Amino acid sequence: MGQGRKSLENKRGDTIDFDCTEYYINRELSWLAFNHRVLEEAEDEKNPLLERLKFLAITSSNLDEFFMIRVGSMKDQEKHGITTPDNKSGMTPRQQLEAVSREAHKMVEKQYRLLHETFIPLLASYGISFVKPEELTEEQHRFVRTYFYDRIYPVLTPMAVDASRPFPMLLNRSVNLAVTLDSERDGKSKLLFAVVQVPSVLPRYIQLPSPEGIAQFILLEDVICHYVDFLFKGNRILSVKPFRITRNADLTLDEEGTEDLLKEIQKELKKRRWSSAVRLEVTCEMDEYMKAILQESLEIEACDIYEVEGPLDLTFLMKFVLSLPGYNELRYRSLPPQPPADFIGENNIFEAIAHKDILVHHPYESFDPVVHFVKQAADDPNVLAIKQTLYRVSGDSPIVNALAKAAENGKQVTVLVELKARFDEENNIVWAKKLEKAGCHVIYGLVGLKTHCKITLIVRQEGQKLIRYVHLGTGNYNDSTARLYTDLGMFTCNEQFGIDASYIFNHLSGYSKPPKWKKIEVAPNGLRNRILQLIDNEIAKSTLEKPGRIILKMNSLTDKKLIKALFKASIAGVQIDMIVRGICCLRPGIPGISENIRVRSIVDRFLEHSRVFYFQNGGNELVYLSSADWMTRNMERRVEIMFPIEVKSLKERVKDILHILLSDNVKARTLKPDGTYTRVQPREGEPHVHAQLYFHELAVKNTKKIRQTPYMKQLKPKTHVEEE
Repeated sequence: MGQGRKSLENKRGDTIDFDCTEYYINRELSWLAFNHRVLEEAEDEKNPLLERLKFLAITSSNLDEFFMIRVGSMKDQEKHGITTPDNKSGMTPRQQLEAVSREAHKMVEKQYRLLHETFIPLLASYGISFVKPEELTEEQHRFVRTYFYDRIYPVLTPMAVDASRPFPMLLNRSVNLAVTLDSERDGKSKLLFAVVQVPSVLPRYIQLPSPEGIAQFILLEDVICHYVDFLFKGNRILSVKPFRITRNADLTLDEEGTEDLLKEIQKELKKRRWSSAVRLEVTCEMDEYMKAILQESLEIEACDIYEVEGPLDLTFLMKFVLSLPGYNELRYRSLPPQPPADFIGENNIFEAIAHKDILVHHPYESFDPVVHFVKQAADDPNVLAIKQTLYRVSGDSPIVNALAKAAENGKQVTVLVELKARFDEENNIVWAKKLEKAGCHVIYGLVGLKTHCKITLIVRQEGQKLIRYVHLGTGNYNDSTARLYTDLGMFTCNEQFGIDASYIFNHLSGYSKPPKWKKIEVAPNGLRNRILQLIDNEIAKSTLEKPGRIILKMNSLTDKKLIKALFKASIAGVQIDMIVRGICCLRPGIPGISENIRVRSIVDRFLEHSRVFYFQNGGNELVYLSSADWMTRNMERRVEIMFPIEVKSLKERVKDILHILLSDNVKARTLKPDGTYTRVQPREGEPHVHAQLYFHELAVKNTKKIRQTPYMKQLKPKTHVEEE
């Protein structure tokens, strides 16, 4: 055992080294395992065909982000000579890059095998196909030729590569064509090389005139390849093949040394488009000469070249599926969000919240009350102030529009817009400037921290009192993703929550020191310590007759201090169930270490996004919701919140949600000690439990029940004290 390492004796008397690398799963490999589970949904024949195609697109989109951020970061570490192993799995940056490359190549190979051996034949059986230029009918040829001359040719720019014209700076994630030509001058033959960028401003695929009941398409790059000789007249085309590059997009901000965070981020965003390449995708047909030029020009390693059968960039399949009309039999049945039962029959949202705390479960219950919360506040003459954090918002956000309207109506509006929300930086800058012009006080994040908490505070004059209405959530204020992500939110006018909410915004907008919180726990000041206290408390109250119990739901688990605490709880006999959708660095089921820990992951049509923490606490159960995953970044470099659910009926509801998720035997997988996942199979005679469908059907049932109840019975006049 290394010097200075913390150790503990387990129940057998063995000394435990909690820094042993065998107890942990490498973060990057765990992420790839998650993306493999997404790919399994594309394989699953129980899913409708077009939905399977969407999962294939999601795996490609996920891989893009993984290479841009995680691989980009590891490349930077290696570039700067860092050889320090990561503090869990003990792998150096080089070892991680090699392991990632092996797994990613296998995943990409599986993607394309699935596309060509399964999806293309299945789509063809329904009359849906992508055709090559040589397969076009005469009518389609005329259509494509006209389309090329009228729509494509004017925006193309051939870029020669020679001694006077260096290899062009190509956009991140752009599809390009590598072209080799034979040029004859004065009777001499000369080999030339050029690049043509496939314009991202044009649709990636073109629908062709086809017989009724048939849907045929051709890819944009195939059309350009077919007519590429028009760009290089006087030369003979030897070869034209597509390729795609992925660049390092990990922003490196010197936040402490910058005077203007907004300008610094705008500058870094420009760099992202032209940063170093971390991956090169080419078609299998590309010759070695072309590959060698690209590899040398992009300064990329051979292991970072991915040869695929094509087409490149499968992310386009998402838009293809969403825009393809008809074929409803090949899609999921619609599961429209239901109005939350507690808001039915209530015209004034503040009166509904004043009546009792209200819990909403998205996307099974509509996100509309969250939007109406801000909209009503904007128009309500009794509302004096609105304060809100925004991390990711939709393209035409009704919440942003309502905040702007509130400011125009003379209300005090404070909005913290997190400029460092990855890949939403530019979008958030646009919204921030719009809000400023409307008269809102906009805070552009905090130096050194990301503001990731989801909280809204509305201050309302009611008689002689100021009442604070608060919304706290596990997900973003984004009306679009609220239909796709599973999240939980709570509305309350409980005074102590209101006081904490005020403290949070004063802390974010000014210089006030963190107070002693009444209800809410906040990172980076105290959240991890509070969680450690809760785990230690569970250990202290655990007995042989009544073992402790912890249930945790989150997106990722990577924080070593929290993982160690869970190991200690397991050794003490505490029974721990975890629902971790993505990365999980904790290795469960190790005898004497984590044998009392079970980890499952649910990947389904909705993205599991809510964070829920349950502690048995000797029978006096504690239930929390949070914006934070158990990752080191969330505990140390983000502003996060964790808040208790104290009203008995709401606490029971959250416990029921956890119970159903732990009972899922349709979409759940369990994590094995070796780091692999296996799908949960119902035992013989056991009913099938599909958690996401269950929650939708429950929401429908609750809505019908309330609508059939006389209005006066809906009111249920109880105070917070009576409920508690």
